Amino acid sequence: MMISSHDKEAYVWIWLPDETEPVVAGKLEADNGNILFNYGKSYLERIRDKKPAIAIYEPELPLKAGVLPLPEGLSMPGCIRDAAPDAWGRRVIINKKLGRKGSSTDTGELDELTYLLESGSDRIGALDFQRSPAEYIPRSANNVSMEELIESVERVEKGVPLTPELDQALFHGSSIGGARPKALIQDQGRKFVAKFSSSTDLYSVVKAEFVAMRLAALSGLNVAPVKLIKAANKDVLLIERFDRTKKDQDWSRKAMVSALTLLGLDDMMARYASYETFAEIIRHRFTDPKATLEEVFSRLVFNILCGNTDDHARNHAAFWNGKELTLTPAYDICPQGRTGNEASQAMLISGNNNLSQLKSCLDTAHNFLLSEVQARAIFEKMISAIKHHWDDVCEEAELSEVDKKLLWRRQFLNSFSTE
Repeated sequence: MMISSHDKEAYVWIWLPDETEPVVAGKLEADNGNILFNYGKSYLERIRDKKPAIAIYEPELPLKAGVLPLPEGLSMPGCIRDAAPDAWGRRVIINKKLGRKGSSTDTGELDELTYLLESGSDRIGALDFQRSPAEYIPRSANNVSMEELIESVERVEKGVPLTPELDQALFHGSSIGGARPKALIQDQGRKFVAKFSSSTDLYSVVKAEFVAMRLAALSGLNVAPVKLIKAANKDVLLIERFDRTKKDQDWSRKAMVSALTLLGLDDMMARYASYETFAEIIRHRFTDPKATLEEVFSRLVFNILCGNTDDHARNHAAFWNGKELTLTPAYDICPQGRTGNEASQAMLISGNNNLSQLKSCLDTAHNFLLSEVQARAIFEKMISAIKHHWDDVCEEAELSEVDKKLLWRRQFLNSFSTE
């Protein structure tokens, strides 16, 4: 059944680089199943008046007057979709709006503009969405305890309506991506994404992600800092946010776009996303392309070595400053359960091949301006770092022997990946 909650328009507010207050950038309008954007007159006048203004993302939404055409195949601009909630956030919003069986509800029951307007304001990146072009009112949460957050996660999973306090707590995290339970928190002057275990987990997914993220950092990758805490006897993974910078008593926000947007694709076309094309975009449009290419290649290698097959194009992103792109720290490196040995990555590696093997990486090394010798040196470095730090990091995570055995040589350093 459809419910009558259809928003026809929303105003896009943007935090310009280094600013702590947003300005209105333009308007989104629903049009026959598409969502179209045009910049506001006041925003375009900023350029004339030599005030700061940046394109939300170029080439997709250049600073021009009038309704901007959608890139081919897309029903809304990718850089706007990047700011929308994903599966988990949509479930929270459905729970809030419909207060009924959250787990069985089709997330297609609400439209995209409603999801943008109903999700929390502290979303990833530098955008937010409002019903007013003149007054910015943040939809934020009061600080709630970790225990309350965990309780609210369990209620959403069961499809039980939330109490107003719990509703506030989880709603705050409704604006971030991914399918797993999570929330946004602030603690001692830092902002974190908190990830919780799910009732459907077959092993400690939260600890497995912690282990992978720590090992990635110890292998020399640029990775978001993580820490594990316990609340209500449950493990919670805290990932420090890299899209926020503390400024006096406030925060500035960094604009971000996903690799999916860089590639001009949407979720329906994500299977066409490839590391080869991503490398080409890095060569032409990123700051420090040579170092960035090596970093992305190394992340691909590490994903294969740790069994993270969920490296889809939303799990790679770049900061956007209005002129150029800079790779963000790595995030969402999480070993995925596998039954047999054979596995494939979510993005194509070389041509139509996405097999989770180091030899796939060798085939694409030239796209990253790396020789075979350099590529093999990266393999060696990653494998030895994983072996060297494995026991210490598992101890740091207080990983049980059962989970340790489950992950070693099945997810981490699986023989299929290294043969």
